Amino acid sequence: MREPGTGNPYLLVFSHLRWNFVFQRPQHLLTRMTAHYRVLFIEEPVPGGKDGYKAAVSHGVTVVTPELGGEWNDRSARITRIIDSVVADYGVTRYHSWYYTPMFLPETRHLKPELVVFDCMDELSAFKFAPPELIALERELLAKADVVFTGGPSLYAAKKDKHHNIHCFPSSIDYAHFAKARANLKDPEDQRAAGRPRVGFFGVIDERFDAELLRETARMMPGVHFVMVGPVVKIDPATLPQAPNIHYMGQRDYSDLPAFISNWDVAMMPFALNESTRFISPTKTPEYLAAGRPVVSTPVTDVVHTYGDFRKVAIVRSARQFKAAIEEFLEDGPEGWGEVDAYLAGMSWQKTVEDMVAVIRRTLARSRHVYRQRVHPARAARPALSGTGSTAAAKALDYR
Repeated sequence: MREPGTGNPYLLVFSHLRWNFVFQRPQHLLTRMTAHYRVLFIEEPVPGGKDGYKAAVSHGVTVVTPELGGEWNDRSARITRIIDSVVADYGVTRYHSWYYTPMFLPETRHLKPELVVFDCMDELSAFKFAPPELIALERELLAKADVVFTGGPSLYAAKKDKHHNIHCFPSSIDYAHFAKARANLKDPEDQRAAGRPRVGFFGVIDERFDAELLRETARMMPGVHFVMVGPVVKIDPATLPQAPNIHYMGQRDYSDLPAFISNWDVAMMPFALNESTRFISPTKTPEYLAAGRPVVSTPVTDVVHTYGDFRKVAIVRSARQFKAAIEEFLEDGPEGWGEVDAYLAGMSWQKTVEDMVAVIRRTLARSRHVYRQRVHPARAARPALSGTGSTAAAKALDYR
C-alpha cells in the first residue's frame, strides 16, 4: 500500500478532530504540509465489522480512520495494533509524529519518530466532556515533544514555561477564499428565507456559544435576522434560542462559506466567557474581515488583543451593547477597511507553514549537532546547522 512518493518523509498526525468535520487549523496546515511530507492523518476510531482501518485521500492528505469491531474492550491495545498495520502497510520507516491531542499517547508510546511536534490549538482540558486523564497525558506529551506550537498568544502565555522550544502560531487566513465574498455572490437558496439586514456566524455551535446573548439580542432587534451556519455539538439543540429572526443553516462545506457571508451585513462571534473560551484564537475573525464584513465579538482575550483596536471590530459584553454595535455597523461607511486589509496582507496559512517548517528544520539541526557532540566529537567541531535558508537545513527534512 506504499504510495508513490517524492522522497519526502512521512508525517503521522494523531487527531481528536475528524478530517471531514469542519475545515479549520489542522486542514489548513496539513494540506500545505504535503509539500514537505507524505501526511497520514489518523483520527479517532469508529465502530466497524472487524478491527482494521479505512483510508481516503483528501487534498493530498491520506485520512486514516481506525475501525473497531464488536465490543470496545481492550480498546487501546487494539488501536495500537491498527496503527502498526498502517505504518507497515504504507512502508513508513523514518517519520515525524504530530499530535493534536495527548489522548493518542497510550497507543503511540512505542513509536520511534525522528521528531515529535505538539500543535496545541486549544486548552482541551477546559472543554466539555474532557477525559480526566488528559492533563497528565499532556504533561507527558510536553516532555516528549521536540517542538510545541500554540494556536494563539493566550495559549502561548499559559504554556511557554512548560517547554524549552515553544512557538506561537496564531490562527491565519486563506485570504483569497474569503475575499470572494466581497463580490456580491449569489445568496444560497436556503438563506434567502432570512430577511435583511442579516448578522451571521459560521463555526461549531457548542458550549462556547452564548445562547442567552443571542436570544436577548434577537428579541431586542426583531427587524434584524441572525443566521447561524455550522454543526451543533455537545449541547442539546433544544436549548438553542428560537425566534422568527434566528435561522440555523446546519453544517456547510468550507467552499460554501463565502456565498453565505457575502449576503450578510455584519458578522458576529457571540462566545460565552468561560473556561472553554479562555485561550481560543478564533480563525473566523480574520476570515470575516477578509470577506469585508465588520465583526461584533464578545471580549475573547486573543480577539481583543489582536483586533480590538480596529474600527471594523466591536467588542461587546451585553445584548444592549451587541445591539448598539450592530446598528452602528449597519450605518457605517467604508472608513477603516484600509487598516484591516494592510494587516491581513501579512497573514497566510502558507507563511505559517513555511515558518513552522523552518522551526522544525532548526530543531532537527540542533538535535543532530548535539548527537555529533556526544558520539563524534571531531565532527561536532564543524559549525552547527542553522538558518532557514541553508542547504544543510533544507536537507533536514529530506529522507530519500
